[in-house]
Amino acid sequence: MDRRGFVRSGMLGFAGLSFGNLLKLEAAVTDRSKVSRDKSVIILWMRGGPSQHETWDPKPDAPEEYRGAFGAMRTSVPGVQICDLLPMSAKIQHKYSIIRSLHHNDAGHSRGDQICFTGYDPGLQDDTNYYPSCGSIVVKQLQHQNPKLPAYVTIPRTMPGLGAAYLGNACKPFETGADPAQQGPFQVPNFNLTDGIDLYRLDERRSLLNSFDKIRREADASGQMETMDQFQQQAWDIVAGGKARDAFNLDAEPVKVRERYGFIPEYKAPTPDRCGVPAWSQRILLARRLVEAGVRLVTVDVRWWDTHVKGYESMRDGFLPRWDRAYTALIEDLEQRGMLDSTMVVAWGEFGRTPKVNSTGGRDHYPNVFNAALAGGGIKGGRVVGASDKLGAEPLERPVKPQEVLATMYRHMGVDTTAQYLDHAGRPHPVLPFGSPIEELF
Repeated sequence: MDRRGFVRSGMLGFAGLSFGNLLKLEAAVTDRSKVSRDKSVIILWMRGGPSQHETWDPKPDAPEEYRGAFGAMRTSVPGVQICDLLPMSAKIQHKYSIIRSLHHNDAGHSRGDQICFTGYDPGLQDDTNYYPSCGSIVVKQLQHQNPKLPAYVTIPRTMPGLGAAYLGNACKPFETGADPAQQGPFQVPNFNLTDGIDLYRLDERRSLLNSFDKIRREADASGQMETMDQFQQQAWDIVAGGKARDAFNLDAEPVKVRERYGFIPEYKAPTPDRCGVPAWSQRILLARRLVEAGVRLVTVDVRWWDTHVKGYESMRDGFLPRWDRAYTALIEDLEQRGMLDSTMVVAWGEFGRTPKVNSTGGRDHYPNVFNAALAGGGIKGGRVVGASDKLGAEPLERPVKPQEVLATMYRHMGVDTTAQYLDHAGRPHPVLPFGSPIEELF
């Protein structure tokens, strides 16, 4: 079988590297003076759409049907109030900033996901990316800087909006495939070798493939052989090397650190029409470990803020206590480790919730105005960008688009947003269609 035949038959699978295709990179020449080598982003993706009223933009003076059942509390920043069920967040308000005037035009979960992760309106597309996510752009431009670790990781799995689209499988996220929910061993399935293959046998197969490569290398005028050698080496480095395994080894964390993030069990909805909350606190700690090791962008699924029914109970008993604990733990942990300047933390969801509480005590999908919290990466804490009106229904001051948040993240990491990539029809698209970094945060 010739070299191309090996590729067609799944050569890396033959070698026991079950996720090798995920790590393929396109050979490209990049001006490394334009990119940073040590800056990362953690996206805490609050999927479902967190209510602006019950998080960072309470309306204590609004009529009851708008302000809801919660109150507002003072924070460490004079004049800034947040929901009174976030006392730990209120104490460190000076370490993170808030955007209160985000908005777009789509009330669908998956389409909202894509707007916030790609910067493009997907049109009729829903769960399948038509444009590449910010993480896939990071792989495309920055993966070569640290081939021993995936540049883009999702915890625990990918979601709508996080795909690579026309950038191809090489730019998909690496998924942990498992959930570090509570105490006990945590293993990443994607590090497991094919059944019956240990590292010794894997090394033998690697040597065999290298022998085939040597036969064909001199005759290969296209350069594809050399490129595939790089892909194979990278997959080997991650599976057999220790750096990636150490980064994902959450069990190496001291118990006190894990307890600070919280061992909070899943909140199970008591009725089918209520929103449950997975035990995602330890996912956030894993994200810190990954960026500390050198992963460039980590997206953490902290769902499911879709509080249509009895939103007060779901927020009080499920979301807000675990969010308050884990979010503040992350900010303080990064700061204590000297990582906050190099790590930007972006907490947001695909939209907000309706300003008026519905008849079932919840709030519905609402893209007209929503919030985000940003920390680290040079962002000055304690700032508030934009404002919503007195009911929390529309932007009142300094409207902000999701593309501006993406531009802020991209600049921090050194991503070239003017770069263009061809879609499947051969049409070029820039990384972002529009949007500049939010300068008021700096």
